[in-house]
Amino acid sequence: MSLWEFANPKRFMGLSGALLPWVSLLALATLTTGLIWGFFWTPDDYKQGATVKIIYLHVPAAMMAINAWVMMLVASLIWLIRRHHVSALAARAAAPVGLVFTLIALITGALWGQPMWGTWWAWDPRLTAFLVLGLFYLGYIALWSAIEQADVAADLTGVLCIVGSVFAVLSRYAVNFWNQGLHQGASLSLDKEENISDVFWLPLLLCIAGFVLMFVALVLLRTRTEIRARRLQALQARERMADA
Repeated sequence: MSLWEFANPKRFMGLSGALLPWVSLLALATLTTGLIWGFFWTPDDYKQGATVKIIYLHVPAAMMAINAWVMMLVASLIWLIRRHHVSALAARAAAPVGLVFTLIALITGALWGQPMWGTWWAWDPRLTAFLVLGLFYLGYIALWSAIEQADVAADLTGVLCIVGSVFAVLSRYAVNFWNQGLHQGASLSLDKEENISDVFWLPLLLCIAGFVLMFVALVLLRTRTEIRARRLQALQARERMADA
């Protein structure tokens, strides 16, 4: 069976309908366990105190805000090259979810930054790139809503997604590109010297897994809604033509 067969809306609806309950339950269980473990069963950090526990929301949200845009980029490229409508609708479905993750990351980052840096915001390269990424999310959503022709909207938002990917990359690697800046390095790294302690690392992994599964569940749900909305529009158009 080819992966492209699931570009057929009927096949996608069948597969996503079977997967959605299981992915949702797994996301709920994983995220709940990770957050309870992280916020209530881990000690305060010897430098940051209880503030360190913001990582259980901030790090997964920031990672998924960037990865959501990457997913939208891949789906948009599939639409632009193969013209599969499900991929365009999946990209559209992921945008509000990615925007919420971006807002969570910005808000929790500010809550962490105020006691650590003495300021709610700094024009740090990574923070600035992340803010611009959030603006691209808003622009992407607004562009879809502003254009009535769905295929034209998918084309234009696909191009916007390609342009915005620059800031997704900068959001992830700005610390490596510029040595200046307040933002710390990665909390999870292959370099053991940069990794956080295991007592924080294990629940953080659970929270990241929970955010990933939650993203998958929400995108599946929203894509199914977009497909149903497209079908309803097609039926209404046929009725208007029949009445005419």
